[in-house]
Amino acid sequence: MHVQAILDDKGTTVATIRPNAPLTQAIERFRNEGIGALVVTDTAGGILGVLAERDVVHGLAEQGGDVLQQTVEAVMHRRPATCAAEDDIREAMQTMTRRRLRHLPVLADGQLAGIISIGDVVKNRLDEMTLEMNVLRDAYIASH
Repeated sequence: MHVQAILDDKGTTVATIRPNAPLTQAIERFRNEGIGALVVTDTAGGILGVLAERDVVHGLAEQGGDVLQQTVEAVMHRRPATCAAEDDIREAMQTMTRRRLRHLPVLADGQLAGIISIGDVVKNRLDEMTLEMNVLRDAYIASH
């Protein structure tokens, strides 16, 4: 199954922010929108990085409360891993696990097309396993 299947289910809306936005604005958006990451984009929509809640925590640990006076650019993760909409979900899961990422921007034709979270990937895998289990159960029942 491909990453596009997750996007088809959850949608393609991506919360973005500019690198020069105040970090406090990003924190407010995390809370108000119930999200854990923002894709940092330039004015043309190109991906510059990802700012996750974890990045804010690391910034606080390293700089203390002074980090709250910084911009998004000061603590964002630069050159983030991405995946393509046509990538296999298991490949995306491996990338997220190997790099310890909770969010992965999705590209289609080089443009931001969505974002998937580890929760999206796990939900998809559980749905696949449930379907497989039901098919096997039905085949067993039919054979007896």
